[in-house]
Amino acid sequence: MAAWQIAMIIMIGYLVIALVIGVLAGRNQDKSSLDEFAVAGGKLGLFVMWFLMGGAVFSAFSFLGAPGWAYSKGAPALYILTYTAFAILPWYIIGPKIGKIGRKYSIYTVSGFLKKRYNSRVLPILIGLIAVLASIQYLATQMKGMAYIFNIMTEGRIPFWLGALVSYGIVVVYVATGGLRAAAWSDVFQGLLMIIISWVVGLAIVNQLHNSVSGMFTDLVAAKPGFLEIGNQGSAMSPTAYTTTILVSVIGFLMWPHLFSKSYASNARTIKKTVLVYPVFALFLIPLLFVGFAAANVVDASLIGSPDEILPYLITAVLSLPGWVYGLVGAGALAAAMSSADAITHSASLEFTDGVIKNMKTNLTNKTTLLLMRIGVFVIGGLAYFITVFGGQGLIALLLGAYGSIVQFAPGVYGALYSRRITGPAVIIGLVVGTFVNYYFQLVAASTPFDIHAGILGLISNIVLVVVISSFTQPKSMQMADEYRKIG
Repeated sequence: MAAWQIAMIIMIGYLVIALVIGVLAGRNQDKSSLDEFAVAGGKLGLFVMWFLMGGAVFSAFSFLGAPGWAYSKGAPALYILTYTAFAILPWYIIGPKIGKIGRKYSIYTVSGFLKKRYNSRVLPILIGLIAVLASIQYLATQMKGMAYIFNIMTEGRIPFWLGALVSYGIVVVYVATGGLRAAAWSDVFQGLLMIIISWVVGLAIVNQLHNSVSGMFTDLVAAKPGFLEIGNQGSAMSPTAYTTTILVSVIGFLMWPHLFSKSYASNARTIKKTVLVYPVFALFLIPLLFVGFAAANVVDASLIGSPDEILPYLITAVLSLPGWVYGLVGAGALAAAMSSADAITHSASLEFTDGVIKNMKTNLTNKTTLLLMRIGVFVIGGLAYFITVFGGQGLIALLLGAYGSIVQFAPGVYGALYSRRITGPAVIIGLVVGTFVNYYFQLVAASTPFDIHAGILGLISNIVLVVVISSFTQPKSMQMADEYRKIG
């Protein structure tokens, strides 16, 4: 049997197992409960929560984008380790506080959290729209990863469009039927699989190409001076770009709806324990970065269509590996993509329904709301699929672009938690201007001033406007501001 056939069988087998686990996880739950669909009843334990949050790190961008950046840019790829280790730390403080607020006022989204604090129907609509647009960008990274894997591991037999459709279709099915609980238990299986595969395959590639990790770095320094440095001659990224890329990722991390909403899905004790053990996930990214470094002075860039394809290209075209290894790598990459795609799809549907639809039509019953959320999973999935098939950006470019808009939620969120003086009009204007600045420099301008990340430029504009406008506007009532602040 040909190697690509073995790989396809293993990958399809993995997809079937993931679907079964997802469907079974939600089988015995109350299908009519909005609370169960949105936050799994608020009862997720440490083991499940760790993998659910870890799925945000181990995604298509980790399995494919991280090696791609290490291969094409060198040292700047290390930003991934930095923000993975540090971005979750604020959750230790704000997570339990957000969770208590959510339980007190029956909130399960970023939209609902800000609407209650600022007493505005316009703000949650904006949040819902921005969250969906950013989530679709994020989802496109996952689907591109799934499509790359199926296409390359089967030597082109499964086209790009079909690989994305089949793998993401499975995600949509179990998320729409089982909600957050289905996504959580699927992430446990997927997380265990990709952790094992990343270390085994990553080190095997390094050893085949360079005999050892130290040999890899010695060869790379000799062949490409400056490649493992930032800002010096030969570096692919300036110090400012590198620093602000880390900054937008660290600040924006917990603003993602699929991470923010996990504060509502567990208790304070579990949240704090998750924060303490979560950075361990950064260790599992190391062998994936090694893959890119190992290939940097071995594979000619003209031989691959995109740097994101370097890992599957090494497996199929450079190294002498059996078909079952193809399949394991493919399954690991699919697991990485799906473990993020399920949580993102779920949260995007919640944000759009709770933020946009419920504030435009205020008399919806819980039953209707739940139905709209399930339908939203399919609609959002379809939009993300369209961008995946017809869009042209790389995985990390798409991800960082999405971070630039999501990070604009931060002034409103932190203002709600810790300030009495921040007002709704200030947050709305700051959010609109910050998002506009981010997208202007991403999509229109050829570059940014001083090489600063577009999202940080937007955030600076956002913060300045929030502070200035709040000083000239008066909140309608201090009651909710005081309620949010005193909940600890």
